Amino acid sequence: MQDLVTEKWEDFLKRYYWHETIDLSNSYPERRSLLVKFADLDIYDPAMAEMLLDDPDVIIESATRALREMDIPTGVTLDEANLRIVKLPMKVAIRDIRSNDIGKLVSIEGLVSKATEVRPRIVEAAFECPFCHHIFSLLQAGTQFKEPYECPQEDGGCGRKAQRFILRADKSRFVNAQKVRLQESPEELRGGELPQALDVDLEDDIAGEVAPGDRIIVTGILRSYQRVTQYGKKLFFDIYLDGTALELKEEEFEEIVITEDDEQRIMALKEQPDVYERLIRSIAPSIYGYEEIKEAMVLQLFSGIAKQLPDETRVRGDIHVLLVGDPGVAKSQLLTYLVNLAPRGLYTGGKSSSSAGLTAAAVRDEFGDGRWTLEAGALVLADKGIAAVDEIDKMKKEDRDALHEAMEQQTVSIAKAGIMARLNSRCALLAAANPIGGRFNTYEPISKQINMPPTLLSRFDLIYTMIDRPNEERDTRTAEHIIETHYAGELLARYEHRGKFEEESRERFREQVEAMKPVIPEDLLRKYVAWSKRNIFPVMSETAKQKFMEFYIGLRRQGYEDVEAPVPITARQLEALIRLGEARARARLSDTVTSEDAAQVIKVVTTCLKQVFVDPETGKLDVDWVAAGTTKTRRDRARSIKELIKELEKEYGEDVPLDELLNLAEEEGMERDKVEEIIEAMKRDGILYSPESGVIKFVR
Repeated sequence: MQDLVTEKWEDFLKRYYWHETIDLSNSYPERRSLLVKFADLDIYDPAMAEMLLDDPDVIIESATRALREMDIPTGVTLDEANLRIVKLPMKVAIRDIRSNDIGKLVSIEGLVSKATEVRPRIVEAAFECPFCHHIFSLLQAGTQFKEPYECPQEDGGCGRKAQRFILRADKSRFVNAQKVRLQESPEELRGGELPQALDVDLEDDIAGEVAPGDRIIVTGILRSYQRVTQYGKKLFFDIYLDGTALELKEEEFEEIVITEDDEQRIMALKEQPDVYERLIRSIAPSIYGYEEIKEAMVLQLFSGIAKQLPDETRVRGDIHVLLVGDPGVAKSQLLTYLVNLAPRGLYTGGKSSSSAGLTAAAVRDEFGDGRWTLEAGALVLADKGIAAVDEIDKMKKEDRDALHEAMEQQTVSIAKAGIMARLNSRCALLAAANPIGGRFNTYEPISKQINMPPTLLSRFDLIYTMIDRPNEERDTRTAEHIIETHYAGELLARYEHRGKFEEESRERFREQVEAMKPVIPEDLLRKYVAWSKRNIFPVMSETAKQKFMEFYIGLRRQGYEDVEAPVPITARQLEALIRLGEARARARLSDTVTSEDAAQVIKVVTTCLKQVFVDPETGKLDVDWVAAGTTKTRRDRARSIKELIKELEKEYGEDVPLDELLNLAEEEGMERDKVEEIIEAMKRDGILYSPESGVIKFVR
């Protein structure tokens, strides 16, 4: 029977994969795998294809033997080649695996969350008899190492039993092996489900091909083994996948299936003259106001274009957004909404996340049998998507420091226990933070209010302050919106339990539900974003380039004539502007960044700059307010105060009376309260201290 199957495989390969087999022989042994599509086998012999799914061990062994024994015109013998079946018609979700699937060939899609190092695994162990020194082999399979009980007579041995046979590693056969943990993709989970995982064994040339954070499809045979504890064998069995083929998902958002009908709906949406405004209105319609933030979130969804320059430099296309604001202004709800809406999104809280949980870690655990294992964190798992980090200010300092590289270079580097690894974290970061004092203070720099270093803040393309200031007109509209939203929710809850509406409530409910519904349905919007990111790669028009140039130079000009003027913006803001322009063009499914796109994103950036980058004392733009946590005005004032203290030291010695300093500063034209503020800041920074009340002194 097996010989017949082998013959059929040989005939199939000659008819369907003859050119591929010859190509393999030309690049053998560097390449050792022939990939066979399941659909081709199904066309050739449906019965054999069915047998492959139900009894893969026998069929794959026959297929591999057919490939290795074929006569090829190149004269090469493919004695260690592998035949791998790919593109199975059905994929099994990890959470849907059942006992009926054990021993079957299945295809599973997921996200690599852990991966061990590649190490040799013994597949054929050679043993030497301690009595007659006869050497014989024993095939190894499964999870346990098998040892012989006696020297085999039929193989020319003495037949005697021995407590221990000598393992001859030099005569044994090994294969490269790696163990990876496959986890369900976060975007496939809804309603707080815990992602389930499955361990996969990869061997030979497919070992070492994947890293944590990769999205892959693995075809393999599902196997089980019995749990054993110190108290004996258990009734429960563990499962793992014996991987036979591996496919890396290269295209963005492959998991989102877009049919021809979907494509027609996307094109119809593109033709709408107000498509951009409709996209903005589709973001969190149940949350009142915040149009400029919702626009930033739309741009973040579409993102700019990641560029690989000729000198191998990579420029990120993802847009990072930070929301800073008072409590109760719906920051967390905006984050949650965008993650649910994004084709690929992941949400985490800063308070409960460590640097390893956010970026990546090298750990030593039972998964790798005590060896070092790479484990991916949230930013790596959100690769090519959106990562939302709530309460980012609550993270520990050392955990926040790990974000610098992940945000700008979009990689995560690990150097631990001799492991040097670099994982991709090509995701957009949407973060929310609360001010330290509970309320936002316009006269304090953001970096001092939200417990975040200026170097990290400067990596955000857009920073928005959400300040809760009483305003009767706005408060009335907000209150009406919240009350009507809750009222509609109450009516819906009653309808779900009683199954009917009172007549007077029906019309009111319909109106409210229509008002809260996104203009573009969530499912269509998700597909619209995925289609755009797959197919649209806009290029700047000459007019857009000119607008960006004029805006950047126009703002920088204030530092040209006046050497003492603060630095208004840096090249980082120009790069952010270009990314935002590309994102707006993508949102319209346009291949060109027009002057209209440029004008709109300049408006977005200007709104953001006015909120965050303006020196509250002079009203001028000063990038250092965010990037350095101070302004040029304050730096100059601090320098002047230091000079005044040095002057007074000549008269009073090292202990300078505070009142004398304040009086002298007033004579120099400085405001008394501003000088007191700077002195307090210098004390906090360890430049000055008070040995006694009313006296200040330099820390030397």
